[in-house]
Amino acid sequence: MKINRWQVLIASTAVLLCTGSVYAFSVFAAALAKEKGWEMDEIMTVFVINTGISPIPMILGGRLLDRGYAKQVIGIGSLLFALGFFLSSFATSLGMLTLTYGILAGFGQGLAYSGALSNSIKLFPDKRGLASGIITAGMGGAAIIAAPLANALIERGSVSTAFNYLGLAYIGVSVITFFFIKSAPAGYKPEGWEPPKVASGPSFDNKNWLEMLKTPFFYLIFGMMATGAFSGLMITSNASSIGQSMFKLTAATAAIYVSLASLSNCLGRIIWGVISDKIGRNKSYAAILIAVIVAFVVLLSVKSVVGFAIGIIILGMCFGGVMGIFPPMVMENYGPVNQGTNYGIVFSAYSLAGMFAAKTAAQIADANNGDFSKAFYLAIGLAVVGFIINLIYMNLKKVPLAKLSER
Repeated sequence: MKINRWQVLIASTAVLLCTGSVYAFSVFAAALAKEKGWEMDEIMTVFVINTGISPIPMILGGRLLDRGYAKQVIGIGSLLFALGFFLSSFATSLGMLTLTYGILAGFGQGLAYSGALSNSIKLFPDKRGLASGIITAGMGGAAIIAAPLANALIERGSVSTAFNYLGLAYIGVSVITFFFIKSAPAGYKPEGWEPPKVASGPSFDNKNWLEMLKTPFFYLIFGMMATGAFSGLMITSNASSIGQSMFKLTAATAAIYVSLASLSNCLGRIIWGVISDKIGRNKSYAAILIAVIVAFVVLLSVKSVVGFAIGIIILGMCFGGVMGIFPPMVMENYGPVNQGTNYGIVFSAYSLAGMFAAKTAAQIADANNGDFSKAFYLAIGLAVVGFIINLIYMNLKKVPLAKLSER
C-alpha cells in the first residue's frame, strides 16, 4: 500500500497546532481572572483537569490506534477539542468552563495527540526522533500563534470572543485535515529501508501494556518523563503571570514572551529529536536536565527582562525536548505494535506532573506576593531527581536481559 507519509505528517502537525493552544492558557487565565473575578488558583484547576484527563483518551484511543483506526481517532479528537474550545466562550461559571475546556477539550486533545503522534512515528521507523520532533513541535508551537491572537481578541472584545473565534477556526482545521490523514499500515517500511539489526542486550519488541508494566524500565521512564515535564508545564501554564508579577511586563508584552517560549518549545522538539537520533535518548535527556537547572538559575539570579527571556527560551527548548524524545524511547523499548496504548500509559506521567506543576506554582506565587522563586527551586530539585533516575536507567540497560530478569 502506497502512502504519502509526509502529507500525513503535515496534516497531523496542523491538528496539533490547534490542540497545542492549551499552552497559551496563561493568556486566557489572566483575562478570566480580570473579567470574571475568579481566583487564579481556581482557574488553574481547569488547566490541571485539561492536562490530567489526557491519559484516559490516550489509552482508550490507543486501543483503536493499535488496530489501525488512527485516522478516525485523530479526526474525532480534533473535533472534540475544537468544540470544547468553542463552547468555552459560553461559560459563565468555573463549573461550565471545567466541562468545556477542562473535560471536553482535554479529552479531545488526548485523542488527537495520541493518534497523530503514534501514527506518525509508525510511518517514520527510519527517522523516529525527527518525526516525533516535528509532530510534537506542532503541539508545542501552537501558542506562538494562539497567545498573541488570543490577547488581541481579548483586548478588542473579551475572553469569550477569543474562545469563540479560535474555536471556530479549530473546527475548520479539524474538518479539512481529516481528508489528508491516513492510518499507518501494519508493519509499514518506507521504500528502500530495512530495520537495523538489534544489538546485543535487553530487547522489548512488541510488548503489550501488561508486559510493559512488568519491566523495570517502565517505572524509570515514567519517573523521567514526570520530572522532565514538570518545569515545562510550570512555565507554560504560568508564563504570562511570571512575566507580569516578577518582571513587570504588561499583559500584551507577556503574551509575546509566551509566544517566544512556545517557539522555543517548538524548535526544541525538532532539535532534540534529531540530536537524540544521533547520540541516544538518555544522553539527550541528561543534557536537557542540565540545561533546565541552568535556566532556573538564570531566572533566579538575573532580575531583568533579559534574564526572563533567556530563562523561558531555554526552558521552552528543554520542555520540547522532553516531549520529543519519550515517544521513540517507548517504541524502542516495547515495539511499534502497541505503541498507542503503551505511550498512553507512559504519558500519564506528563499528566501527573501537570496536576502539580501549574497549581503548585500558582499557590506558591499567591503565598509570596507573586514571587515564583520557591517554585523554581522545587523544579531544580525535581530535575536532579530525574537526572539520577536517568543514570539508573542507563546502568540497567547495560545488564544482560537474563541477569536482569533474575533480580
